[in-house]
Amino acid sequence: MFVTHLECSACGLQHQSSRLLNLCLSCGKPLFAIVDLDRARRTLTRETLGTREKSLWRYREVLPLPGNVEPVSLGEGGTPLLRAEKFGDDIDLWIKDESINPTQSFKARGMSVAVSMAKHLGATKLAVPSAGNAGGALAAYAARAGMEAHIFMPRDTPRANIIECRELGAHVTLIDGLITDCAAEIARRTTKEGWFDMSTLKEPYRVEGKKTLGYELAEQFNWQDRKSSRARDMRSELPDVILYPTGGGTGLIGMWKAFDEMETLGWIGRKRPRMFAVQATGCAPIVRAFDAGEKTAAEFRDAQTMASGLRVPKAIGDFLILNILRQSNGGAIAVDDKEMIRVVREVGSSEGLFIAPEAASCFAAFKSLRSAGKIRSGERVVIFNTGSGIKYLDCYKDR
Repeated sequence: MFVTHLECSACGLQHQSSRLLNLCLSCGKPLFAIVDLDRARRTLTRETLGTREKSLWRYREVLPLPGNVEPVSLGEGGTPLLRAEKFGDDIDLWIKDESINPTQSFKARGMSVAVSMAKHLGATKLAVPSAGNAGGALAAYAARAGMEAHIFMPRDTPRANIIECRELGAHVTLIDGLITDCAAEIARRTTKEGWFDMSTLKEPYRVEGKKTLGYELAEQFNWQDRKSSRARDMRSELPDVILYPTGGGTGLIGMWKAFDEMETLGWIGRKRPRMFAVQATGCAPIVRAFDAGEKTAAEFRDAQTMASGLRVPKAIGDFLILNILRQSNGGAIAVDDKEMIRVVREVGSSEGLFIAPEAASCFAAFKSLRSAGKIRSGERVVIFNTGSGIKYLDCYKDR
């Protein structure tokens, strides 16, 4: 294992990585796993990657699980990067399709690593609040690991997600309220029930699984560049713009962490993509805070959107998300539900992908940013399809 310690993302206080921890013991903010990259680079090289399995565990040296411990895996990661043949017009537009992960969403990445570490460190009962896909992922990986999963979901969570969790053996509790209410119920019961809280950024390792999105992007684009006349050296060329559907924001934060690590490894230069967080107009705390110049985001009251993954009224990593958007000269944009559903069909008919509404928000945002001149002709843009549209059939019952 090349992780040396855990470090608070806000106050910098160091913590031991050898025991189960949730948030910083001093300020209550998210913890990051710090990797000894000088040691990791001895065996993790660009050349050796080509011989490894097509999963996120190919980056084992920068992941927290000790090398002699078998991961809890269902074959997550290694997802395709697809060229958008029609939707992008004169833009070099790409789609990172996470819907082919186990449980059909990007949540599999974070849960594979987090469940692996929780099991390794001695947890036996895991709990998570979820508006959908995170619950399904935890249920699957906990079952694979032989651990209990306790999932608290808003009562109006898409039926497919609820059934998925139950059929995977999880204990499902439906709550009248939002994901924040589910999190509060877990917090009240965790100590008594002996659960380990697996909430977004309330443990250090889901973000480690999500950071492999950044590693894969760099690796996949290098393969493209080395086959073209633009290739000049062995360093990967990251996209100019990334549009990311943002609820809790773990993937966006994880990719930014990955970019810093890869620069230290010598795989990329200092250039970073302009990062855009995309939210729903009915739940847009990051957009509102970004536009107001705030460093943190106030809770978004009465949050409503059919894109359940975006219905996160208060993200614990809000300060990290906002900092990344500003550092990268990116931004935040909100899209209404009606436009998301319309764009699902537009993308499906033009690109052959039945995308999740969360991803559709990014395609709609792409059009808006393009019209506003914030994405320019010839730029390379990546949109993340974070899950399968099959999970959201309830959204289409009136069509």
